[in-house]
Amino acid sequence: MTLSREAPAGLLEPESSSSATPVRAQLLATEHWSLLAARGMTWSEVMSRIAVHLTISSAALVVLALVTQATGFGVAFHVLSIGLTSAILALGTLTGVRVHNASREDAAIVLGMNRLRAGYVKMDPGIAEYLVTSRYDDQAGLMATYTMGMRRSTLSHVMGSTSMFINIVNAIVAGTLGALIADAASGDPVATSLGGIVAGAAYLAMTVEVARRSFAQPPLDARFPTPACGARG
Repeated sequence: MTLSREAPAGLLEPESSSSATPVRAQLLATEHWSLLAARGMTWSEVMSRIAVHLTISSAALVVLALVTQATGFGVAFHVLSIGLTSAILALGTLTGVRVHNASREDAAIVLGMNRLRAGYVKMDPGIAEYLVTSRYDDQAGLMATYTMGMRRSTLSHVMGSTSMFINIVNAIVAGTLGALIADAASGDPVATSLGGIVAGAAYLAMTVEVARRSFAQPPLDARFPTPACGARG
């Protein structure tokens, strides 16, 4: 007597493409929402860091003003002003590093969402014409998503960025610190002015160059590059 052991229908058969598509769409959508949540939390933390930094800077100016009213512009003023400015610059630099890292993370998240859109379009090519943002994960696709298809120069995007904002704030603080040190060392108005200008310009140039080199390399290798004809999804 032979016993027939047949596998349940469909157990050994590969899942059809039509039945797998809804599952894939759900998985891609879940990943999409995870990236959106991560992006939101990142920038919420960054804005909190910037707010704390600006609050501390304002408080330091108030303290310095009160001390100056009591002691004048003597040795105590120079010691306290240089110390407070150095502390503010250190905190500002750390905040700038966090903003820079967040910008890199944001670019990687945007490219990740572009890849997911490429998956959506692969499953349903008809939705491509309804997408406002890009489905390509290269530099061109990144900028297309950032600009939402609008015409905007790279210079405008960089100058209006949060990184540039915090770098300029820190450069002003660095220039102030340079002027304070020059004034304490020589007391000459010309030397004080030059010290502030050189220190501020050098700090800004250094931070901009570091950012330029960092963003010259995309955070992710492109898997779905923009077509040579420049089509955008």
